[in-house]
Amino acid sequence: MSLHEATINNLYEHQYLSVLDYRFARFLGRLDDTCDEKLLLAASLVSRERGEGHTCIDLSELAGTVLEIPGSEPLVCPPLDIWLKVLAISPVVGRPGDYRPLVLDSARLYLYRYWDYEKRLAEALKKLARSTCESCDELHLKNSFERIFPREENDRRKDVDWRKVAAFASFRNGLCVISGGPGTGKTFAVARILALLIEQNRNGQLNIALTAPTGKAATRLQEAIKKAKVQLHCDESVKAAIPHEASTIHRLLGSIPNSPSFRFNRETPLPYDIVIIDEASMVDLALFSRLAQAIRPQTRLILLGDKDQLASVEAGSVLGDICDTGNIPRFSPSFIKDCYRATGEEIGDSASGVPNAGMNDCIIQLTKSYRFSSRSGIYALSQAVNAGSGSDAINIIRNVNFSDIDWKSLPRPDKLPRRLKDWITERYSAHLKTSDPLEAFDLFNRSRILSVLREGPYGVHNLNIAVEHILQRNGLIDRSRIWYSGRPVMITKNDYNLRLFNGDTGITMKDLMKNGELRVFFKGPDGSVRSFPPFRLPDHETVYAMTVHKSQGSEFDEVLLMMPDRYTQILTRELIYTAITRAKERIQIWGKEDIFLMSIQHRIRRSSGLRDSLWN
Repeated sequence: MSLHEATINNLYEHQYLSVLDYRFARFLGRLDDTCDEKLLLAASLVSRERGEGHTCIDLSELAGTVLEIPGSEPLVCPPLDIWLKVLAISPVVGRPGDYRPLVLDSARLYLYRYWDYEKRLAEALKKLARSTCESCDELHLKNSFERIFPREENDRRKDVDWRKVAAFASFRNGLCVISGGPGTGKTFAVARILALLIEQNRNGQLNIALTAPTGKAATRLQEAIKKAKVQLHCDESVKAAIPHEASTIHRLLGSIPNSPSFRFNRETPLPYDIVIIDEASMVDLALFSRLAQAIRPQTRLILLGDKDQLASVEAGSVLGDICDTGNIPRFSPSFIKDCYRATGEEIGDSASGVPNAGMNDCIIQLTKSYRFSSRSGIYALSQAVNAGSGSDAINIIRNVNFSDIDWKSLPRPDKLPRRLKDWITERYSAHLKTSDPLEAFDLFNRSRILSVLREGPYGVHNLNIAVEHILQRNGLIDRSRIWYSGRPVMITKNDYNLRLFNGDTGITMKDLMKNGELRVFFKGPDGSVRSFPPFRLPDHETVYAMTVHKSQGSEFDEVLLMMPDRYTQILTRELIYTAITRAKERIQIWGKEDIFLMSIQHRIRRSSGLRDSLWN
């Protein structure tokens, strides 16, 4: 074993590197005769960090830093200039555009595949951003805005209605990104955006796609659009032209069983005039890139999401990177002027805007909450957490005047089932008493336990066992077998043949049409119900409790957030914010104040070059 190999061997033996990271580095070492330890270290780290959600490693940030290796001596990373020289002459490292296992772009080192994803996504988004509406009937457009976005009679506000600005941006640009927290009017806006675009269209019927990353997110989008259509001030023919069905992104692109490819791609683009993606923060770089490449140049792409939520489970923080405008002025002079003429909304001084239109005119941030009042503890707490104000957050959870927030000290593990009993029997018994699958879904989805961790005394696995024991002891379920009536499950692995996807939730019930046979029912985006014998399901798990990560794309009337009893790196501001904003009416937080405070102060940033590609 060479001295150079000893470095990564030590990292692997002390579990700093996974088997994949280690073997990848050794493989590249065999392709490079020099087998320099600086190359092996860089290769192993870029693989490791991809597994942590980063699309690249920034060598300028890593150079000279100390890697703390549990159970071993710390490792000091090489100086930047020396590291770059070694990588620049390696045959396994290419420059941007070279087809090599690794790509060095300035001081960022990528796996080729992720450099390519990032490059193609940036190109596609910038091209859409530069695509603008060439002409329109200004009077017709203004009349549409006045009718579709009517002001209340007593509304004398001077604040900008950013939902109207978002609608104008969607009409004017090939790309519009609408970011905002829960209740800020994203789906309110998108229903009106569609009505506006349909009214203004002069080239026949528009082909529109509504999509989201998961089945449950697609269902929520569909239900929200359906509800918003009822309130629209427009002709019935316009309402009828708004789609009533949403799909997952995988289904939209046309998943091919047992293949990473899709039927729709750059060579065979999607046949839509408008594509709307909800919960865009959940979409990882690879899927986002594939979707963007399948969009035609003349298509309008509208993204909805909350940039402050947790990033995708897989690598990338695409929505966050897109919305990270830095200190760049918001809008171009022409956008400011045209927006005022169409909507009456004054969004800035046209003399002070950026000189060139582009991405600047495509990003709209919604900040006003139409769901929560000023007396809402959930809203106040989410704002404090998002701002990183730990002292304000602690004051809010201690404030007894907020009836929608309840803080409870974390019990010892052996006391947890007793403390949970009342909450469980009150919230998780109603769905067990109905034979109607749709009613069961409605009742079950009113409340959920969210946990930060999967394992440990306060993790999802242990909590699900505790819930089942409580329900069993109270005669509400029969756990004599694994499958029992009322058991809720979440799919954890995609099955394209069954059209069941990671994150889909099902409820086990007796099928009265099949002699009371136990089947697992799933609610589709269109409100329909499908059922399967339990043995047909892909990988799944019981889901009385779920991780905060898995809860993305869902909302519940009431949430119980279970914090761990000690700090872990997974606890971040984004995670706490995401957990709080899953609750619509009430949240209970069980935890320790010092750990809650540390979580708010810890913010995670994923390494990526997308932001610079879009904005520099």
